[in-house]
Amino acid sequence: MKNLFKLTCFLLLGISSLQGQTNSISGKVTSNGEVLPFINIYLKKTKLGTSTNENGFFELKNIPNGNYTIVASSVGFKFKSAKITVSGNQKIIKNFNLNENNSLEEIVISGTLRPVSKSNSPVPVEVYSKSFFKKNPTPSIFESMQNVNGVRPQLNCNVCNTGDIHINGLEGPYTFVLIDGMPIVSGLSTVYGLTGIPQALIERVEVVKGPASTLYGSEAVGGIINIITKKPTNAPVLSTDVFSSSWGEINTDIGLRYKLSKKTQGLLGINYFNYQNRIDNNKDGFTDLTLQNRISIFNKVNIERKSNKVFTIAGRYVYEDRWGGELDWEKEFRGSDVKYGESIYTNRWETFGTYQLPTSENISFQFSANGHYQNSFYGTDSYNAEQLIGFGQFIYNKQIAKRHDLLLGLAYRYTFYEDNTFATLEKDGITNKPSVTHLPGFFIQDEIALNTQNKLLLGARWDYNSLHGSIFSPRVNYKWNSKDKADIFRASVGNGFRVANVFTEDHAALTGAREVEFDGELDPETSWNANLNYVKKINTENSFITLDASVFYTYFNNRILPDYETDPGKIIYANLDGYSVSKGISLNTDITFTNGLSINAGATLMDVSITENGIKTRQLLTESFSGVWSISYKFNSNFSVDYTGNLYGPMRLPLLGEKDTRAANSPWFSIQNIQATKKFTNSWELYGGVKNLLNFTPAANSINNAGNPFNVGINTEQNPELAFDPSYVYASNQGIRMFLGLRYTIF
Repeated sequence: MKNLFKLTCFLLLGISSLQGQTNSISGKVTSNGEVLPFINIYLKKTKLGTSTNENGFFELKNIPNGNYTIVASSVGFKFKSAKITVSGNQKIIKNFNLNENNSLEEIVISGTLRPVSKSNSPVPVEVYSKSFFKKNPTPSIFESMQNVNGVRPQLNCNVCNTGDIHINGLEGPYTFVLIDGMPIVSGLSTVYGLTGIPQALIERVEVVKGPASTLYGSEAVGGIINIITKKPTNAPVLSTDVFSSSWGEINTDIGLRYKLSKKTQGLLGINYFNYQNRIDNNKDGFTDLTLQNRISIFNKVNIERKSNKVFTIAGRYVYEDRWGGELDWEKEFRGSDVKYGESIYTNRWETFGTYQLPTSENISFQFSANGHYQNSFYGTDSYNAEQLIGFGQFIYNKQIAKRHDLLLGLAYRYTFYEDNTFATLEKDGITNKPSVTHLPGFFIQDEIALNTQNKLLLGARWDYNSLHGSIFSPRVNYKWNSKDKADIFRASVGNGFRVANVFTEDHAALTGAREVEFDGELDPETSWNANLNYVKKINTENSFITLDASVFYTYFNNRILPDYETDPGKIIYANLDGYSVSKGISLNTDITFTNGLSINAGATLMDVSITENGIKTRQLLTESFSGVWSISYKFNSNFSVDYTGNLYGPMRLPLLGEKDTRAANSPWFSIQNIQATKKFTNSWELYGGVKNLLNFTPAANSINNAGNPFNVGINTEQNPELAFDPSYVYASNQGIRMFLGLRYTIF
């Protein structure tokens, strides 16, 4: 009994001692004198962590005695750490000053489908933070990509201004666009779905160049663009961004964080864009910029669970009414031959989410679904389409023997597509038969840590397309890094595949200006890609420098390309009887000086060619050189200037035969912008500047025979060069303009 009494007293004294520990660490996080809200602060190898408040302050309380490493980190900043010893009810003050743009330590998920620091990823992933896109504000993520090296937003129509995103010279259908890792933008929305994503909710954008079909399946041939939205727990209570231009564009972004309960938090985003100004500066009788009325509503809900496992679900709705055409076109002329106009009504819904199963193993279920409904007229030609896509996959992640990180996936995609073109007609030419595709698949990936400096990634995927049969996609990635990770070398070889649906991907097929013809059944495309990547990090007393160089090579079989040249009155789609190659070299440099100057620049030199019947030609609408830059200077924590721009080399353009008077190649051209930003408080920010400083626009005769859009009195077979043709397009007709915007944030 006596011993029991002593033991009880000892335990009570121990508990009292633990409860009495009031060790704490507090401080402030800044960058170049500016406070940083929502920076992650945590003690390594513990569950103790927090984030800075709206004024950049943090505090960790009730820390047991011991030795710790405290870390401050956030995407877009170089993380910093410090060793701290606490004992005897200490109150320690520790401040951090973070440096921007150390991209090597950013967390990425797109390359391997699991969170990993960028320097540890065997797949080269480029990361662009929200601050990068603020340097050249735009109404949509489509336009924002114009300052990313090797990525070019391509307009596909002079009249309605729809477009897609090219990666390393490959057209939009080869680019797989995801939101929070889920395949949302595909098919019809490759053309129309890249607008309307509220940029106030975007945390960062990850870009992977080269085939990623092993993880993502069909369409991920040229690369992927993964739009990562903010977490409800880290987002501001309210964020608004409104700007207008001298052309009359008005764009509004609103983000709102809310709580449904203690464990359920949400993030609501609204984007509204309106442009109703009929401008014809090139005097061709057509609108230089389409008139648009678009609204997008986004909602994301995060549910906290006792197990701390993930459960998040999100949805988005987009409505857009856009038209372009003759200046005096009105809605009453829609579908008639009185006045030429291209009018597009789009309704689109999306939902996606992730649910970690309540098991001891790391198993997640990811899902997405979308419906796209389009009602369009291109002159007198109508295009009505409906597309439904459902996607789900289970992912199992298991660490085996410390060296192997195993990832297994089981996926299924359902696609329903119906339109009023011959693409969904039966052989009798009368009965309409919607296209239904089932695509189950299985993938496996093993990330092998050979040692601290060498890593090998092996992956393979098998899919069964209900229309085309089995498709196999393997890949191999290798990474080496120096001990201090100042040098990183990566090599990869991979396979990609794509099952094409022309009418959902190529806007030129819809315009009605040329007759569309299919030459035989379109078989799936396949490609092999090789990529070498080298990253060099140099830190000096006054600067942080990152150099990133890549060499890429992609070889295509069964390439599906539009043929504008065999018959000037037609667009002929067929599998290439030969092969196609995309090869080149790119260089990125990111330099941040401690005096407030930062430079981000890149250039890509490439050759995209088609070889058929022994004859090699350059691919249409593909530049051989492109360059981008972003130069920023912070005069102080409240005032900065950004100068951004791009430069493109000549592209071969589609002509209407030898007598076409338009130039066969586009000129060298550059779009440059300048912006000044003034921050008044942590909440108010005013910005403004000039876009397209050089006032570059394409030639005034880009729309051929704009005065006779219905080809009245013209035999276009005998004189194809006299036909109306809006497919000769490589840049926007929108010239120089001023813009002014205001941001208001409540943290």
